[in-house]
Amino acid sequence: QVQLVESGGGLVQAGESLSLSCTASGYDFLGLYMGWFRQVPGKEREGVSCVSPSGSSTYTVDSVKGRFTISRDNAKRTLYLLMNNLKPEDTAMYYCAALLGYRTGPPSRGMVGYWGQGTQVTVSS
Repeated sequence: QVQLVESGGGLVQAGESLSLSCTASGYDFLGLYMGWFRQVPGKEREGVSCVSPSGSSTYTVDSVKGRFTISRDNAKRTLYLLMNNLKPEDTAMYYCAALLGYRTGPPSRGMVGYWGQGTQVTVSS
């Protein structure tokens, strides 16, 4: 049974930091790209960042580049997203995902094989 379990969301003030985690089980974690997505009510879920199976290659969208850092610990089967200097516009539900067939560029919903349940991040001004 595939499971992706996120944790680490919460309520913070603008300028503060949060670190999200996602622990995976039930599939070949080491063989797949992993990514983070976020969604605001009424809008489409958007890809934020992704990381290669080895962790050596990453992609991060411009809107969060320089503030968000994705990483993974394959021994722990865990994906991370460190979010610094958070802004109110970063408020969203954040989802981790296992990507199938990732090639290049921002992660997209069509690439996702497995989703986590999401964790809420709220940034107050």
